[in-house]
Amino acid sequence: MCQKLVGKVALVTGAGRGLGRAYALHLAEIGADVVVNDIDLESSRDYNEELTAPRVMDEIRKLGRHSIGIQADVTKRDQVEAMVKQILGEFGRLDILVNNAGGNLNRLGSKSGSPITYPSSVSEADHDYIMNVNLRSCMLCCQTASIPMKQQKYGKIVNVSSHAGMHAVPEMIKAVSYNVAKAAIIHYTRCLAAELGPYNITVNCVAPAWVYTSRAIAEGRKGNTADELTKQIPLGRLGYPKDVAKVVEFLATDLLDYVTGQCISVCGGYVLF
Repeated sequence: MCQKLVGKVALVTGAGRGLGRAYALHLAEIGADVVVNDIDLESSRDYNEELTAPRVMDEIRKLGRHSIGIQADVTKRDQVEAMVKQILGEFGRLDILVNNAGGNLNRLGSKSGSPITYPSSVSEADHDYIMNVNLRSCMLCCQTASIPMKQQKYGKIVNVSSHAGMHAVPEMIKAVSYNVAKAAIIHYTRCLAAELGPYNITVNCVAPAWVYTSRAIAEGRKGNTADELTKQIPLGRLGYPKDVAKVVEFLATDLLDYVTGQCISVCGGYVLF
């Protein structure tokens, strides 16, 4: 595989499992040294995700790249600032930020399933929690990482939205807080791109749709459910983490040096407009 990112340092949040892990591994495969962040660096155990080494950092080291893990809550500014400080101390630079942390998570815990949040009845506590783990975490990491990126006059920021932030369909109304948070990330990406462009920093966004992740499969994205979703996808299949990681590669390399403020839907044609 072409080593496009040799000499670059990437930070991927929420990379202990699932899509974040896929992004971290793929960036390492194309040459980057990768910092793995998660609120629990062993979160792959939550959904029995099989790793090729004890933790994601170990998988990256097996690829011949330098990697450290930083367990931090990216909804907390002090922890984000401490994380970036540690990265600069270890690597001397930060070139790529992938804001993957988030999801339609239940504030009662990862095993409690996705919360039900209807537009007319969502509680303030549930709404605030979802907005924090998605939008707030993205903003805090962008703000903090942009400081060294401005100084080095180079950076690639990749924010992670969702198809849920791009359109509204009846079956999605019970996840309004997640939908709104992901829509906000798309527009925040545009605004930040306008600000950071003069510093040679690109800011773009990826919006995955129906992907086979360990959590999605554990919560029912299989069998008849997957078959029904497949019928709505022009390319005739659900996505895999690697499908999205390839788009992150584009957003994190010099292939997009003249592209900023954009959101790419990775959906097999599920979202068409």
